[in-house]
Formats: sequence, structure tokens, C-alpha cells
Amino acid sequence: MASASSSSAKNLFSDSKRRLADRVMVNVHNSASVARQIVRGSKSNEILMQAAKNFAQAEASMDNSAQNLKKMQLIRQQMGYQVDAIEQGTEKLDIIKEQVCSMER
Repeated sequence: MASASSSSAKNLFSDSKRRLADRVMVNVHNSASVARQIVRGSKSNEILMQAAKNFAQAEASMDNSAQNLKKMQLIRQQMGYQVDAIEQGTEKLDIIKEQVCSMER
């Protein structure tokens, strides 16, 4: 009877040992899975921060471009005024030229 109980105890011990090893293996796999998720999460945070920086830079560039466009519109308007003034000057020159020609006769 002693041998039956010792073999039963051995079986129970080996079964407990096997289940413990299985649980340890499952916990190791779960820990690895958690570690992978943390690494993925940290990379996504870095990517998100880089995207926010790029967006801020793009926003600054767009603002600068909009200001440049406004300046260009003002310059175009001023050039239009200058063209009008030149046209008026050439019309007056034509009139003066005709008057000079008539005075020479």
C-alpha cells in the first residue's frame, strides 16, 4: 500500500509540476504579448507626435504662403495703378506732341 500511495504521490507531484510549468509558460507568453503591445503603443505615440509636428510646420508654411499672397496682391494692385498712370502719361504725351507739331507749323 505504501508503494501505491508513493506512486500516486509521484503522479500527483509530476502532474502538479506539469500544470505549474504550463501556467508559467502561459504567463510568459502573456507577458511577452503585453510587452509587444507596449512597444507598439510607444511607437504609435512617437508617430502621432511626429505627425503633429509635421502638421504644425505645414500650418506655419501655409500661413506664410497666405501672407505672401496678400503681399503679392498688394504689389499687383500697385503695379496696376502704375500702369494706369503710365497710360495716362502716354496719352498726355501724344496730346503734347500734337501741340508741339502744331506750334512748329
